[in-house]
Amino acid sequence: MTSPATPAIAQTTARPLDGLRLDTSGPQGPADELVTEHLRLLGAESAGHTGGHIRLSGAEFSGITARTRWGDEAVDEATVQAATGVMAVHGRRDGTPRGVAVDYTATATGVLAVQALLTGLLAQARGGRLTEAEVSAERAGLLAVSQYLAAAGAEEDEAAEVAPGGPPFTSADGVAFELETLDPGAWAAFWRALGAPGDAIRRGWRPFQFRYATACAPFPQSLHDSARTAVWELIRDAARSSGAEVCRLRSLAERAAEYDGAPPWELSPRHASYSGVATGYAYAPLAGLTVLEAGRRIQAPLTAHLLGLLGAEVVRIEPPGGDPLRGMPPACSGVSARWLALNRGKKAVEVDIKSPADRERLRAMAAQADVFLHNWAPGKAAELGLDHEHLGAANPALVYAYTSGWAGRLHDAPMGTDFMVQARTGVGEAARPADEPPAPSLMTLLDVLGGLIGAEAVLAGLLLRQRTGAGVRVDSSLLGAADVLTAGARARAAQGLDPRRPAGFRRPLPTTDGWIALPDRSAIPYDVRGLSTAQALERLRGHGVSAVPVVTDLADLLSSGSISHDAHGAPAVPDPWRFA
Repeated sequence: MTSPATPAIAQTTARPLDGLRLDTSGPQGPADELVTEHLRLLGAESAGHTGGHIRLSGAEFSGITARTRWGDEAVDEATVQAATGVMAVHGRRDGTPRGVAVDYTATATGVLAVQALLTGLLAQARGGRLTEAEVSAERAGLLAVSQYLAAAGAEEDEAAEVAPGGPPFTSADGVAFELETLDPGAWAAFWRALGAPGDAIRRGWRPFQFRYATACAPFPQSLHDSARTAVWELIRDAARSSGAEVCRLRSLAERAAEYDGAPPWELSPRHASYSGVATGYAYAPLAGLTVLEAGRRIQAPLTAHLLGLLGAEVVRIEPPGGDPLRGMPPACSGVSARWLALNRGKKAVEVDIKSPADRERLRAMAAQADVFLHNWAPGKAAELGLDHEHLGAANPALVYAYTSGWAGRLHDAPMGTDFMVQARTGVGEAARPADEPPAPSLMTLLDVLGGLIGAEAVLAGLLLRQRTGAGVRVDSSLLGAADVLTAGARARAAQGLDPRRPAGFRRPLPTTDGWIALPDRSAIPYDVRGLSTAQALERLRGHGVSAVPVVTDLADLLSSGSISHDAHGAPAVPDPWRFA
């Protein structure tokens, strides 16, 4: 909301952290380089060192320190992935647990740490006293699998089979590709054009449609066989004629060659006269702020969910009749468990954005809000008269946030969904070691990371508004998330080095009754296949190897002390940050 007073610092601050100093100390934690790089991009000055304790101080702030760590038992990326269920979900496509070869939980931890630092500064500027924060990679891992964990604790079974299988498909001339459509008619037309059997087309739609929820897609083999009968150009023709979209799996070297160096978000201030006031809260740093969220699926809803956990009032804009995903099975007390994982605690208002009267009502709501957040298709907001210029005219101090697929950075981009962005940016290559063919993970890596980066960007926008009085447009994207996730591998590719991890990297070891995972830099002193998990862990720990059991059934996590249950009985992961 606007105020007649404009902070004096508005004349000298162009970025949210201008005038602040970044200091690091202590042993290194997860993603230290990512944290310092993001803070520098936001304006902080740094001495260039890295460490697990990160402190921001200077200007009008008393200072905030964030600490990152791996967890209580986990000691690195591999053991965190094993302990939090990431290996289990990522491995569903293969039928056995698999580690994500790129440092996924560390990347998420780094983004969460930046969020914590921005939150602490925002809290101080609004009259709060937050001075310390902690983020663990174990909590980041639980957040990443929260939807799958919620489904594991639901009252009913999954709506689609959980079994090995899924894309990518391969053409007759050896091109691996992803397929995307939200329309069953386009799905059927595409496969008919390739001569696939009608029964296979019908049976394949449901696992394809639910692969975002189940992290697997056990298609009939005949669909893969049909793809292998056509060369890539014919497959592209089939996609164009049917309305489906296909994307060739590109390499990290290709992404490195076109990489534009853009940060994962863009903040665009506009003149306003906002002046925040002290709120008198204790540990809810965003208390008193209102977020309007017009989001679908994962990316934008997760962004708003995180802002809600920090104390903002989140109001979901849903279509007449409510969000259809509320009914997506499996359910807890009649509400989708997955939907609750991203939307519990939010208020909801039904708005028909096709109706001029309802659009005017939405503009009036935005005039009283602090943040408007959406992930509509490109151009949709402008078409509806709900773009930044339209809403900012009535509320110049609004933080207008758009979480998109591509951020307009690629002229030939396909549909901006998780798996298509993975395919287009080389994530499929980065996610698997050298002895496995590249394949995008069917765990929604980028939707989740995109939601985290979206929240990071909104917090940066709110802090910039707080310090300057300016309204801000905030843009983030799945493309930005992919570039953050693959930064190290892409840099190796740009230098002509092999960007992929060696054969067998992060592949758990089978025991007689389960699986164990070793830290990335550890070598196994003997074969554990004839041992039980408990025996293998005892012997390895006797040799100083910090191995952990691999969670293969997410339901096993529900009995851990960190998992609570909401009013519907759905599992709820702990907040990813701890503040003091």
